[in-house]
Amino acid sequence: MANLTQQVEKLSRRTTRLESLLKKYKRKSQLQHTLLQLSEQASTVAELTLLYPAIHNILAQYLPSKSFYVVLQNQFTQALELSYFVDEKDGISVPLNESHHFNQGVTGFVFRTGETVYMNKTDMLDRAKAGQFKLMGSMAEYWVGVPIYRESTIIGVMVSQSYHLDQPYSEHQIELLEVMSLYLATAIERVKKRELLESEVKIRTRALMQSNEALNKEIENRKRALDRQQILFKISELATQFTDIDDVYKQVHDIIRSITFADNLYIALYDRDNNWLNFPYSVDEVTQYKPRPFDRGYSELVIRSEQSQLIDTKRAKQLLKSGEVVRPKHYDLTGSATSWLGAPLKTASGVIGLIACQAYNHSYEFNYEDVELISFVSNQVASVLQTHLANQALKTSHQQLEHRVAEKTKELQQTNLHLQMQIEERKKVEQQLYHDAHHDSLTGLPNRSLFLMQLDKTLKKHHRYPEDNFAVLFIDLDKFKEINDELGHQAGDQFLVSVSQSFAQCIRDHDLLARLAGDEFVILLDHLSERQQAEDVAKRIIKVMQQPFCMKGVCMQSGASIGITYSNKQYKNTDEIIRDADAAMYYAKNAGRGRYEFYHPLLTAGSGSSKQIEQHHLDELPTHFRGTEIVNWSDTNQQISFLEAFGEHPILGSTSFDVLKKFAAQKAQLLEIELSLLNQAQKFALSLRHEVLFCCSAVLLESIHFDVLKKQLHKYDCDICILFEESELRHASSQQLTNLKVLAELGFSVGLNNYGKDRCDLTLLSQVGFTYLLLSSTFSKRVLQQNSYEIQLHGILAVTKAKGVKVIARGPAILNFRSLLEKHGLELFFGKQRTLNPKTKTETEATSYSQPLSSESIPS
Repeated sequence: MANLTQQVEKLSRRTTRLESLLKKYKRKSQLQHTLLQLSEQASTVAELTLLYPAIHNILAQYLPSKSFYVVLQNQFTQALELSYFVDEKDGISVPLNESHHFNQGVTGFVFRTGETVYMNKTDMLDRAKAGQFKLMGSMAEYWVGVPIYRESTIIGVMVSQSYHLDQPYSEHQIELLEVMSLYLATAIERVKKRELLESEVKIRTRALMQSNEALNKEIENRKRALDRQQILFKISELATQFTDIDDVYKQVHDIIRSITFADNLYIALYDRDNNWLNFPYSVDEVTQYKPRPFDRGYSELVIRSEQSQLIDTKRAKQLLKSGEVVRPKHYDLTGSATSWLGAPLKTASGVIGLIACQAYNHSYEFNYEDVELISFVSNQVASVLQTHLANQALKTSHQQLEHRVAEKTKELQQTNLHLQMQIEERKKVEQQLYHDAHHDSLTGLPNRSLFLMQLDKTLKKHHRYPEDNFAVLFIDLDKFKEINDELGHQAGDQFLVSVSQSFAQCIRDHDLLARLAGDEFVILLDHLSERQQAEDVAKRIIKVMQQPFCMKGVCMQSGASIGITYSNKQYKNTDEIIRDADAAMYYAKNAGRGRYEFYHPLLTAGSGSSKQIEQHHLDELPTHFRGTEIVNWSDTNQQISFLEAFGEHPILGSTSFDVLKKFAAQKAQLLEIELSLLNQAQKFALSLRHEVLFCCSAVLLESIHFDVLKKQLHKYDCDICILFEESELRHASSQQLTNLKVLAELGFSVGLNNYGKDRCDLTLLSQVGFTYLLLSSTFSKRVLQQNSYEIQLHGILAVTKAKGVKVIARGPAILNFRSLLEKHGLELFFGKQRTLNPKTKTETEATSYSQPLSSESIPS
């Protein structure tokens, strides 16, 4: 029995030792497998951005690593920068938005000590209180950080953390992280070298391809030069080996046939004295060329332009339409060429003629390479032909000179007179063509082309001299279709002529009136000093259009809807101006016709090119609020919120009422909206139980509305400050300013919003007992950029300090410049937008800064 007991104990000890060995083997096996996976990833991954996720996936197999990140030291700034980041709670914006996030936190503590640190939540709090580091981001239940070394130098930190109380880290898991960190630096270097090698291969490949392309171009250029040299040799032989001009023409034809399609070719010579075209040589399968007067054909186009011309069927139609080419009355279209190429024969004395090739029935299509070749040949042949022609003409002139002296003098006089008459006639024709091309045939007014040309000049002039303003009036005639249908198109034409004459009497002599199309007219008003001048013209036109149009005993009432756009330095081209004026016109037409409207960006909001502008019933829009926290660095217990009202617009979506109120249909509607929004803001302030800032329109300060405003403010016992725009108060009446002072004297909190946007008026600050002054974001930004604005800020702070006014700095990311603004004495800043929860009377930070405040949840 004793022996049996001893054997059992011996087997138990052996089993315990075997289990211990098995655990060690499993650990070593895991370490070996992990290192093999890391080595494999370092050998196959092409980019560092792919290496870190691969390492994360390896670690996820052996330890809790849903929250894992790697921080490396920047070699130049020595700061710790994030290389990879995954966290269950915090997004990547948390470490990126906090300055020195890693240097001051526990990650920086590991980097400074160079040792592995493992802590639970309690240890972390104790060490933070001891001043070893600062707590950043969300607190983890367990946190382990391992330094990353390259040889003996620490280069970064690898961190894994767990937010779950039941998922701590074991010694084996920490050991696994330490082993991974030892090989991580080597893996990073291997991937970086591979990236560098691939980049060098791509650069060298690109350089070789560029060299190859350059070599191919050089070969082509040399071939082209050799071909042209051969052509030059052949042309030079024409001047010495052939005495008959007809043989010269045939040789030229053969040379051209050797380089391109030349089955149909003719050579034309231009007789300037007689304004005549001669065809000394032609080979053509369709046309027989005979001498003819200089007209407006293809050949004449080459001679007039002194440039080679390539004409296909498409360009032929364009030339005919523009009038540059005119065909004879009995021209046979079936015999026209489908591709035509002509090159001028240029000499020192000018163009003496041309060489032309053509193809029929699309048998060949000339290209720009053909143009270049034939132009080269024509330039070389011209001098040879001129020499032969000069010699031939010299022989003929010697024989006839004495006989024709008297007759030639008379003929020259007649020719000069004929040429002068032709020139004068051509000038008249050209002037008439220009007028017809730029004027409306019915009304005689400038057309779209001429109007846009003049508008473009005016816009460029405005860019050079911004003080020289202009306006465009887009006019659409009301009920024009009814006039056409009732009285006929002839009456409609007469109506348009009558309207154009009436419009011309409403503008100045130097203003431009044009007809765009149909019943649409435009007016360009230049040299304006104020918008009122454009309104005066619009009013005159509307008054003129109120007169009925009568014909055949029937009178019809029309009208005009006018859209106006005023000069703006943001306009880059004429299309934008016409587009905005057209949008304003449609708004005027949909708003009731017989009226004018200035353009506003809201008119072109949304998408779609053919949308209709709807009447903006602002009092029917769904409304919600957004709140912004006012941060007070000197008193963290003080709570202040800035409220903004937004309406769900059918076109713009969620839009601030500061923009939407400009489109209130009537002043009564604006008053109703202002009081409704103020009522909802008071309810918010009552439910939140801390101070609220809210913007109102200065319309409420008018005498007829002031009692209603006071009654509304007395309605709720809440802590609310009513803000008024500084730009509105600057133009307010004396009675409005008096009522503002009365509000402050009655104990109501009032403030000034967007102060310093355009100017800084200290007089207004000293006259009214404001509680708050909100600097505009533009002014806050300029204080940081320009010294002159610092001086203005000092003056503002001196006045506000004496008057007991609290100054708030606003602007995007203004807290990033807190230290710079604090040195000027500012303590209140715009913070993040927050979701206001009136049910719990607390404020909670919103996960999305655009989360709306539903007005439906406010208690009455």
